[in-house]
Amino acid sequence: MHGHGHHQSMSMSSPSVQLPRTLSRPPFAEVSREAIAAIAPELANVPPEYIRRGLRSKAQQMLAANASLPSSHLPTSMPKSHVPHSLSIPVRSSSAAQGSYPTHVLAVASSKSSANEHVFLFPVHNIVIAAQCSALPRLPPSSSPSSGSVHVPVLPLVLPSPAAFKVLHSYLYTHSLDGILRSLFPLPSGFVQGLSHHTVQSTLASGTSLHQLSTYLCSSAGSSLQVLTTHAAHVKELWQDMVALGLHDPELWDTVDLAWEIVLGALNLAASGQ
Repeated sequence: MHGHGHHQSMSMSSPSVQLPRTLSRPPFAEVSREAIAAIAPELANVPPEYIRRGLRSKAQQMLAANASLPSSHLPTSMPKSHVPHSLSIPVRSSSAAQGSYPTHVLAVASSKSSANEHVFLFPVHNIVIAAQCSALPRLPPSSSPSSGSVHVPVLPLVLPSPAAFKVLHSYLYTHSLDGILRSLFPLPSGFVQGLSHHTVQSTLASGTSLHQLSTYLCSSAGSSLQVLTTHAAHVKELWQDMVALGLHDPELWDTVDLAWEIVLGALNLAASGQ
């Protein structure tokens, strides 16, 4: 499918990180029509792709509503043992975000963790999750905002990397490909700025472009295998969360493939002393 042929990279491994040559994509699975119909009956017969596209125009309003919730009532993290079943969060009834408030909060824990650790809290909108994440269970019903507060169910979610989910949580709303790459490692701003899917695909097909980006990343890391292995681990964690969530967004997958090609190429350059 992709023109990876020009860019030979070996699989790198260290005692702590095993790096496969490619990040395999699970078989495509469309999101549940029933889960969407349960949230928004009027969308029951609308193709999921149209729903996903329609959500993009509402993204900024929904993100503004998320950001308007007071951190005193919605901390970014809390001890796993203190996670409530629901939260009641005061809101300003005059706020322009009215009607766009999140419907749920995800309490994300690491699958590698112990019982006494912290979980990370993310406000989400049920339709955003249901229309994009095919592997998540159906979200329980939520109530409409009432006199000055929103009541949101809190759902425990275990993922390989809560830190990577922070990146994906933003992407589910913004669909910013440059946001994905910026979160992973340094690249030339001229390349990343306003990155399009077309540019991602053409770069994947160009051995010369991949080599230039790998060279940039290698030099930005001071040719340090340790730094580059950490970058690779971040890409791998993002991929693991995408698989766990059932995210089948081709633009996102191609962008993560591109990040993987670049970081493997940089590791090869560092390992060979170039």
